[in-house]
Amino acid sequence: MKRPLTLDITRLLLRRRHATPTGIDRLELAYARALLAARDRPVAFEAWVPGVGACGYARAALEVLLPEIEARWAAGEASGIALSGLRLRQPRDGEVRLLVSHHHLAELERRHRPEAKTCVYIHDAIPADFPEYARPGGAEKHERRLRNAAALADAILVNSHATAASLDRFLQARRPPLLVAPLGVEPRRAAVAPEAQDRPYFLCLGTIEPRKNHLLLLHIWRNLAGEAGAPRLILVGRRGWENENVVDMLERSPAIRELVVEAGRVGDARLGGLVAGACAVLMPSFAEGFGLPVAEALAAGVPVIASDLPALRETGGSVPDYLDPLDGPGWTQAIRDYAAPGSVPRAAQFERLKSWQPPSWDAHFAAVLPFLDNL
Repeated sequence: MKRPLTLDITRLLLRRRHATPTGIDRLELAYARALLAARDRPVAFEAWVPGVGACGYARAALEVLLPEIEARWAAGEASGIALSGLRLRQPRDGEVRLLVSHHHLAELERRHRPEAKTCVYIHDAIPADFPEYARPGGAEKHERRLRNAAALADAILVNSHATAASLDRFLQARRPPLLVAPLGVEPRRAAVAPEAQDRPYFLCLGTIEPRKNHLLLLHIWRNLAGEAGAPRLILVGRRGWENENVVDMLERSPAIRELVVEAGRVGDARLGGLVAGACAVLMPSFAEGFGLPVAEALAAGVPVIASDLPALRETGGSVPDYLDPLDGPGWTQAIRDYAAPGSVPRAAQFERLKSWQPPSWDAHFAAVLPFLDNL
């Protein structure tokens, strides 16, 4: 039996005003596209309206809205797209409500509907496991999300086995069915012409926050600055929180000014070119739940140097070169090696890349939809 599915798109509607998407935004967009295309089962969409509650969102309105959001994100433009299509709706018997962002999980006890099944997607437990990397109050809020999911969800989806393992301490009293369903890679990122640069460069993708370990890279580039032909570092991502030391170096260190470029938020169209032209994508994080930049870089045929973390190994397999995120000399040597003409380790990674298969959305939904039907 194909169960009726209702996707909560609250976050997607809110994020339409942002110029660039996060990995969670990409996931919710992929679910909206997939369910719009699912003509063989009852499908509905809803959003939470403060003071009103859950309202339905018309399929026809969403079919118009999604291409507009994607076009804005591709161009890197904040959206002024007006909303239409919200209306009150009645839940259907036997439906599965899909909450694929963390948006409502802190208040799930108020929004839970006992007459329906609820399936939630957990992207990581990082704020709960590493509160030192979270915003003030973020650890407590995320613990509440995870405890609510453990107590109230009828099923849980996660992006990796690493994330599943991090949830184990929250699932002692009750264990809903759980499925590991990695994010797919957007095919439009493939085969993009490299962006022209005046020297070799490396790329680091992600919000500038302590967990991403940008400070390591800035110290490396400060040391590389005096070397002839030193490569450039391009940082893509907005400035986040608790990052005063990183900002001080970006704004006040003359040594890195000519070599480190803070690109900020970059639309998908330009991002594809930046990835394609990089010597390698660097991911020196201290903690990750999945590693979408690793998957997207490898899918574009670009090497990756990454922290030796279970989630990143799960995503990249044996292809990237992995280093301890505290191994400054090791990272420095790898960057020098990859920037060198005729780089041997870079060529070796290209050889390993030939056997790597990117995660796909088709495989994702081929696993998720039967899982939901069998609840």
